[in-house]
Amino acid sequence: MYDIIIIGAGIVGTMLAKDLSQYKCKVAVIEKENDIANGATMANSAIVHTGYDPEDHTLKAKLNVEGARMYEQLCRDLACKYKQVGAFVVACDKEEEERLHVLEKRAIERNIPYEWLSGDEARKKEKNLSLNITKALNFYTTAIIYPWQVACACMDVAMDNGVELYLNHEVTAIEKREDSYLISTTKGTFETKHIINVSGISADKIHRMVDADCAYTMRPRKGEYYVLDNDIHYVDHIIFPVPSSKGKGVLAVPTVYGNTLLGPDAEESEDTGTSSKGLSYVKENIQKTMMNVPFHKVIRTFAGLRPSSTSKDFIIEEVKGCHGFIDVASIESPGLASAPAISKYVIEQFLNDMTLEKNDAAVKTRKKPIVMADLSAEERDAMIRENPLYAKIICRCESISEGEIIDCIHRNCGARSVKGVKKRVRPGMGRCQGGFCEPRVVSILARELGISVLDVVLDSEDSKILTKENLTIRKSRDK
Repeated sequence: MYDIIIIGAGIVGTMLAKDLSQYKCKVAVIEKENDIANGATMANSAIVHTGYDPEDHTLKAKLNVEGARMYEQLCRDLACKYKQVGAFVVACDKEEEERLHVLEKRAIERNIPYEWLSGDEARKKEKNLSLNITKALNFYTTAIIYPWQVACACMDVAMDNGVELYLNHEVTAIEKREDSYLISTTKGTFETKHIINVSGISADKIHRMVDADCAYTMRPRKGEYYVLDNDIHYVDHIIFPVPSSKGKGVLAVPTVYGNTLLGPDAEESEDTGTSSKGLSYVKENIQKTMMNVPFHKVIRTFAGLRPSSTSKDFIIEEVKGCHGFIDVASIESPGLASAPAISKYVIEQFLNDMTLEKNDAAVKTRKKPIVMADLSAEERDAMIRENPLYAKIICRCESISEGEIIDCIHRNCGARSVKGVKKRVRPGMGRCQGGFCEPRVVSILARELGISVLDVVLDSEDSKILTKENLTIRKSRDK
């Protein structure tokens, strides 16, 4: 019997797992995918919004502001990347300038720092800003992170403290009992006193397993992006157009690893593939705020689904008539920025019937993983003397060593797929997109997991890469 089961291992689910692991209670996380952070957490703009955008008197406004202020210390504790870059919200005419004043009013009321810039002042800071820009609001405390790095770090800490993780367990039914719930999955059953439904685009489906009268419907919206190579320096700040009813618009976003994201569009869809229509929309609209866009430097395109719903606000509530079943749904933007505060809110507001006793022996921070590229020459030499595999470069684009890949496989929440390795230590994220390193990653995974290379998967359990072992793989494995 578990005290709490979290359904869904995205940024909010893993944040809850980490926070609940600080208490003396039995917690498990159930995830239908082959790895954590495979949904909206994996494909988004990676922005810690400061909180000026959400409408007044909403959970989005309250939790965005609070969550954003928690991130810097959180990333310090978890040894994750956090970079304060600032965000320009730019206007191209008088009408758009008036809409900037609405954002200014919210910023004042929410104590969010900002400054006004003329078009020329903004272009002095951002040389590729369009000549159409007349004014900008600079929210200079806006930050960027590496979302799945934070999720993996949260799950590492949670598992250090005894939280159990069950991957590839899709929930098929939930039976409400007198004082508990019986959760049936594709790989077994679990009994728990409380359920926290953080299942992203499946939240309404999970809700209906205990209550057929679900007041909301999930309506996922697809967003498509271009990724620019990190050998150019295109933007320093995040560039937003003035937001509209459809969202925050098409952005230019620097990343913590030096790439630039351009996107997204917004289309109601459950398809995660890119399209010529979506990418054309991004290409056309980014040129309203930016110039000299180096599309010849695109190394990748991708699409992600936002867990949008018929609700305009976050849905965080106990389901009526189902004590202990908590919906955490419709966590679209600014969900990433709000995640630490969402976790805190759920624990304080909906788990107060439990006697949550603090576990003073719980691990609170994560030891920073070894990243050879971040070390000094002396530190690298010392690591290589201790383990020569840190000198064997597997990914030339991102300078990732075999030692780092092995480390990420053997963490508590370790990689079990090529994509899992890519998320944790970045081989395949560079210019060649895995053309050089992927066969070597396959070999390392097979060796370290004790399986055949024929059983190594790209991502999901049914995404095996090879149908026959070839000479290249054998040579790579045998080295």
